[in-house]
Amino acid sequence: MINHWDRPGWTSTTRAYYWLIPIATKALADQAEQSQQALAGMGFDPIDRTGLHLTLGRIGLAEDITDQHLTQLIECSAKGLPPAATAHAIPMAGSRGAVRYSLAPWTPVLRLHQYLDTAVRATGLRGLGPTARLRPHIGIAYSHRVQDAGPVQAAVEALRCLPAMPVRVDRAVLVLQRREPGAYRWDVLHELLLPEA
Repeated sequence: MINHWDRPGWTSTTRAYYWLIPIATKALADQAEQSQQALAGMGFDPIDRTGLHLTLGRIGLAEDITDQHLTQLIECSAKGLPPAATAHAIPMAGSRGAVRYSLAPWTPVLRLHQYLDTAVRATGLRGLGPTARLRPHIGIAYSHRVQDAGPVQAAVEALRCLPAMPVRVDRAVLVLQRREPGAYRWDVLHELLLPEA
């Protein structure tokens, strides 16, 4: 596995705007903490329960985004919101630099991503990237070193018997994100509440 934090271009002073789905389900947070305990001592930075999230996409670096962009984005993102829906977080999968839940079905997240990508583009910015490339997931821990994936795979395999947990896709937040030692942190600038179907 790779060191998740070894990312060219990110420093302690980097700030970037993102759209995220915050994950505030207590049962899911409890299960995530249980899963993190199984990874203890394996070279991971656990994501605390207040930081669980699903990343929809990066809008841009702070120095490239003006106050006018943000005002326009908030206005554009309020028109024709897609409906709220329920998906399920499925334990547990690994990537090159993290351990995470998969999500199913993808449809409500992809629908929201496409909607927000359109809103970002309407402000003259580049957008969030192709919706077809998004693989919705919820991270629980980031690898903080280069390490053999074998022991991690064995630990993750044991977690796959845990039940899938419902996740309500009913909001998105516009955040200004920064990196602190072992964690991402952000300030919420705006929250979108999705209408009930």
